[in-house]
Amino acid sequence: MQVVDAIDSKLVVTELDVSTKDDMLKVLIERLTVNGYVNDLDGFLKDVYKREAEGQTGIGNFVAIPHGKSVFVDKVGVAIGINQQEIPWESLDDNGAKVVILFAVGNDTEGAQEHLKLLSLFARKLGNDEIVNHLVNSKTVDDVINAFK
Repeated sequence: MQVVDAIDSKLVVTELDVSTKDDMLKVLIERLTVNGYVNDLDGFLKDVYKREAEGQTGIGNFVAIPHGKSVFVDKVGVAIGINQQEIPWESLDDNGAKVVILFAVGNDTEGAQEHLKLLSLFARKLGNDEIVNHLVNSKTVDDVINAFK
């Protein structure tokens, strides 16, 4: 499986103009909910924040990879938001986030395995500064998908 295989274009939002982590997460979770991946926006949001409390999900270079294992996930999915400006986010390099990649996985064994596979796929790509730069500057859904090719 390639990263692009895990991306549903309906879950990618570019040129956002949000100013908080909460606003970003709500936009992405709404996409997951409307498209049948998550069945309870508020319930899943609570599970994401529970994971956020365990440690920072900002990986540096203006990228954050929040995730939630949750009973409210009907289908494994990855929502991607590209924000126009940096928003405050706890990260390894003390920078905020412009690119947020939210993983939604079930909290069963299969969900945990999918979660690890997805994290590994994306982590390999996000270790490449050229790909991250392309993501940060993405204006369209196609730009985001092409960044991962």
